[in-house]
Amino acid sequence: MVELNDEYWMRHALRLARVAWEQGEVPVGAVLVQGDRVIGEGWNRPIGQHDPTAHAEIMALRQGGKVLENYRLLATTLYVTLEPCVMCAGAMVHSRITRLVYGARDEKTGAAGSLIDVLGHPGMNHQISIEEGVLAETCAAMLSDFFRMRREQIKSLRQAQRSS
Repeated sequence: MVELNDEYWMRHALRLARVAWEQGEVPVGAVLVQGDRVIGEGWNRPIGQHDPTAHAEIMALRQGGKVLENYRLLATTLYVTLEPCVMCAGAMVHSRITRLVYGARDEKTGAAGSLIDVLGHPGMNHQISIEEGVLAETCAAMLSDFFRMRREQIKSLRQAQRSS
């Protein structure tokens, strides 16, 4: 049997991030794996679902809980294209995932060491192994491209409004 590696799963998360982009959401994707089996996946959907908690990680954790029929997601790895925020980091601690693998760092809201280190805080009742930087350049480029496109759309809209 072929062992699937971190890059394989991060590419899966990138495909999910592309779905978010196509839906007009910030392109972040997440896949929750137990062994070599996907038990949860998600992409950002807060805009479409009118739900501030509909981050990719939360969607994947919710699905994983349903698949395992348990709120404890033991012996799992969560792959995410962007460093998790405080909300998502808290959900990971409460769900007891074993490992987090993420692509791009998030200097503005990252809670796995960039802005704040929720997951590495020694007072937490559950410690999560963290691997950062898997396909980081690809993950960061997708986000940069998305926000560049958004800025261009806004600029075009303003120009069109001025000329009418």
